[in-house]
Amino acid sequence: MLTRRHIRVKVMQCIYALSQTREESLDGQKKFLKGSIENMYVLYLLQLSLFTELHKLAEKHVLHDEKKYLSDEKTNWRNPRKFIDNLLLLQLQSNTLLKEQLEKRKLKNWYLNEEYVKIVYRDLVDSDLYKTYMKEEGRSFEKDREFLTEAFKQIIAPNEKIYEYFEDDRLTWVDDIPLVNTFLLKLMRKAAHDTPASYFLPELLKDQADLDFANELLTKTLLKDGEWEKEVEGKTPNWDKERIAEIDFILLKMAICELLSFSSIPEKVTINEYLEIAKEYSTPKSSIFINGILDKLVKEYKESGKMRKSGRGLL
Repeated sequence: MLTRRHIRVKVMQCIYALSQTREESLDGQKKFLKGSIENMYVLYLLQLSLFTELHKLAEKHVLHDEKKYLSDEKTNWRNPRKFIDNLLLLQLQSNTLLKEQLEKRKLKNWYLNEEYVKIVYRDLVDSDLYKTYMKEEGRSFEKDREFLTEAFKQIIAPNEKIYEYFEDDRLTWVDDIPLVNTFLLKLMRKAAHDTPASYFLPELLKDQADLDFANELLTKTLLKDGEWEKEVEGKTPNWDKERIAEIDFILLKMAICELLSFSSIPEKVTINEYLEIAKEYSTPKSSIFINGILDKLVKEYKESGKMRKSGRGLL
């Protein structure tokens, strides 16, 4: 689920948080990093389980003939059960692995905050997308999947109230929401009628090597912070430290750390990764600024033999 770029972003966030709190403990930062990574999976589970909560609410409305959140046009719909019989929705609702994960982690967010489920449900049933779907005759997994993915893309994911809820719950989720939503949307679009339950419960990290990479990058960047800072300042003689955007400074030190301390990662991979992160998280001109400095450093490191690369590289 998490790529190396996402892991680099998590490390960046951790170092930035350190600069704001002045937390001195390295163990504390490792704990923060691990928690931030794990919490991302919690966010994914909550987004996924929101579908099952919408199904429960819809079923309750149909079974009890409650019209509180339904439009007046309900009587014209040919099949009031069509939504709760949506084949992909039923697949999610019956996913035992999802239920086990929610119980294991004691995630009762939607049960304790049912008003948010009702808000999303109201927006959904009031939408033209929903009304058109409910009036269509016939059914297939492909049509049900298309409707549910569009409902997530157009109505659920952009919902401001849900966004505010996640933002208030855990600050690190602000940057995680786009990634989680994109990942979930891709999974939904590729789901099939015979998709196993495990399909929607992927591993957060590919393997232990990814977690080791995260901890090593964090540790080596922090422990040699002064050394990396001098490398940056040596290439920015006309810039005061205060004039360099804080995120840019962090990304540069992380990139230098990778160039000199991670021999199996090709320098092109390192540079490209941090340029892309800078484009998303820093100023419009940050990627140009960072690219210029790293380009000079790489040339010097190669000439002096300070940077040595080996292996196939870790993408």
